[in-house]
Amino acid sequence: MLARKIKENIYWMGSVDWDSRLFDSLVPLPDGTSYNAYFIEGSEKTVLIDTDDPSMAKELMAQLEGIPKIDYIVSQHAEQDHSGTLQQVLEKYPAAKLIVTPKAKGMLLDFMKIPEECFITVADGETLSLGNKTLKFIYTPWVHWPETMVTYLEEDKILFSCDFFGSHIATTDLFVTDEGRIYEAAKRYFAEIMMPFRNVIKKNLEKLEPYDIDMIAPGHGQIFPRPAFILDAYRDWTLGEPRNTVVLPYVSMHNSTKLMVDYLVTALVNKGVKVELFNLTVTDVGKLAMALVDAGTIIIGTPTVLAGPHPYAAYAAFLANALRPKAKFLSLVGSYGWGGKTVETLAGMIPNLKVEVIDPVLCKGVPGEDTFNALKDLANTIAEKHKENGFM
Repeated sequence: MLARKIKENIYWMGSVDWDSRLFDSLVPLPDGTSYNAYFIEGSEKTVLIDTDDPSMAKELMAQLEGIPKIDYIVSQHAEQDHSGTLQQVLEKYPAAKLIVTPKAKGMLLDFMKIPEECFITVADGETLSLGNKTLKFIYTPWVHWPETMVTYLEEDKILFSCDFFGSHIATTDLFVTDEGRIYEAAKRYFAEIMMPFRNVIKKNLEKLEPYDIDMIAPGHGQIFPRPAFILDAYRDWTLGEPRNTVVLPYVSMHNSTKLMVDYLVTALVNKGVKVELFNLTVTDVGKLAMALVDAGTIIIGTPTVLAGPHPYAAYAAFLANALRPKAKFLSLVGSYGWGGKTVETLAGMIPNLKVEVIDPVLCKGVPGEDTFNALKDLANTIAEKHKENGFM
């Protein structure tokens, strides 16, 4: 794809990756992604903000063919999908200086083996003049690595945000045209990589409040011509209270756990509690992560396997612990054949979750009337706790 004009002397570069379906060998990409770089031509100096994923380097280098000089390259984030083409760009423009945070410099020396004399490190809030345009560098650590920063173009009021406010989506639209579609993609993106750093992201949102932002240009996904849309979404995902929702990932081997889960779902719905149900044998983990963003309660359903939880259920617990959602309550339901330590094992896997643990419901073999009564009591308890906490 050719470079595309955003505003006068400001261009999108990079690539749209329609085919990738897995990011970092971990994150599902149901809609592909894009790797966004931005070229700015000032009256005196030129700058390229970020580069491209190594797999798509040819596209960026083709877009740079007609550009005789780049004075500066800004690397806002050292991860390879943004900085993986730095070496090729520096080979084409050997006089260019690489602008980074001090932490990013150390990472890029390790990752890319770029000569140290190429670097210029900038302080938080430092500015750089391109003549008639001014860049301001704002540290935004832990979105989602410790070295990250964003760049504010003062005269045009554009925030180049790299991973902050990004979304994995492949499209020919340069700007957001369907906010509903982008909301889901951006929420998935937030859930998968930003949610563990929610408390730090709150502070980074506060740092951006003084700036008059007319446009947000992220490192993945489309450009936001209405910044309030994504800023408000991030405030909700980071600052908002949990919702009246139970997220229930489960796996069942011989149908006993499924019978329990089905009964519990009905009991919760009858009490006015929304349930997001995920069969872990077929679940898109990105969808599960998205549901965790707003969950008031997490319940894991699992049979006992070799005296412990089913590996899929253990994975769900591991995922929740890693993502650190703002849920307030957690419980467990499931069946066993002769005994085991399912509860103890799962409890030891969630030290990062600041939750109240509600007594689990376990049954030996096929659930009967006593088990169903216990599940009804669990649904009542959850509904009452949601009411007490203002979720309902």
